[in-house]
Amino acid sequence: MQQFTYKALGDIKSTNPQPIRNEAGEQVQLLERVYDNGLKRLLDGYFDYRYFLKYRVTNNDGAPIFEAKKIFRRGKVWFEGKDFVSNETYRINYENWRIGLPELFVSGPNLKMKIDKEMEDWSNFIVEDEIIARWKASYDEASDEFTVMLELAESAPVQNTAFYIAIAQATLFIGV
Repeated sequence: MQQFTYKALGDIKSTNPQPIRNEAGEQVQLLERVYDNGLKRLLDGYFDYRYFLKYRVTNNDGAPIFEAKKIFRRGKVWFEGKDFVSNETYRINYENWRIGLPELFVSGPNLKMKIDKEMEDWSNFIVEDEIIARWKASYDEASDEFTVMLELAESAPVQNTAFYIAIAQATLFIGV
């Protein structure tokens, strides 16, 4: 499995880009919280900084690779992921919540992926009963930051690390 690490600041108001590093410690991408405009950022402050932001992963030059954002329409909430390289869109939402066992899924072109969401342990990305990636955030109170790890299997149908990082940040950090 390929391994990637980055820091996520405990101060969720921060929009400072955070470097994503590979196993060799080389910076391969950047993760940032972004707002479309200042008004959305101001309004988000009233809602605990969890509604109007986007998580965007960029290359080292700042060009967007993948973005995840929360969507509100007609009383429903879900996430939308946008792959800027392939121009594909993904929907991230809970299914089966009416029967009491909500499950988080990522759906897109030729993809149906389940996320087993865990707050204190590894959250697994599963395709056809196989764990193809996993993500974990460990909080350090002294530095007020999370050390985040992503492990990605060679068998994963999506090999774009930005896909997993943006979706995990959005669904696991800010939730629905």
